[in-house]
Amino acid sequence: MKKNILFLFVLIFSLSSCIEILDDLTIHADGSGTFRYNINLSSNKIKVNSILALDSLDGQKVPKIEDIKEKIQQFIKTLDAQNGISNVKVEENYTDFIFKFSCDFTNVLVLQEGLKETIHSLTKEKKATELDHNWIAWDGNKLTRSTPTITQTKVKEMKQSDLDLLKTGSYTSISRFDSTVEKFTNPAAILSKNKQAVMIKTDTYSLKENLDILENVIYLNSTKN
Repeated sequence: MKKNILFLFVLIFSLSSCIEILDDLTIHADGSGTFRYNINLSSNKIKVNSILALDSLDGQKVPKIEDIKEKIQQFIKTLDAQNGISNVKVEENYTDFIFKFSCDFTNVLVLQEGLKETIHSLTKEKKATELDHNWIAWDGNKLTRSTPTITQTKVKEMKQSDLDLLKTGSYTSISRFDSTVEKFTNPAAILSKNKQAVMIKTDTYSLKENLDILENVIYLNSTKN
């Protein structure tokens, strides 16, 4: 059962044509914040159920729902025990297959390392190089975000025959701040009306064609609102 978390990544990206992913990061002036990550597979729940009814998928054993529930509880307990991480919550909906994760952190380095250590601990894969990539950095006035390597790896493995279907999947990335945003480097990003949030939304097809599409460097104004 130790590979259930990695199996979930396989399952998610095998259904990329109909998946909706939202990652929502809030960073306060002192560097603390909240991270939310939602996965919505409701538009293809019939296929999800059919996969979960199998014994194996792509050479990997398919866990039962009870196994997944147990592993998620272990994930919550392990991450919540990491220094600087608190209020870890996961909302699980196994009817529509919607999962909502959130946690608070004292700084983004703690968040990044805490997630790495937790996944390493649960999978026992100490040499999972996909988890070594630093996907976020914050210096108090500048936020740098990139696509996690594990996402890049799975996107590259998608079949050419599924390209048209990939256009229906979506990935939305939001960065929120206490101060107003001065500028950002990604031309596809959208600034909120109050200038305190930046959003990038793309489809899975575009992400496959350009793995840098979610990358962004956001600069804040030095004067707070």
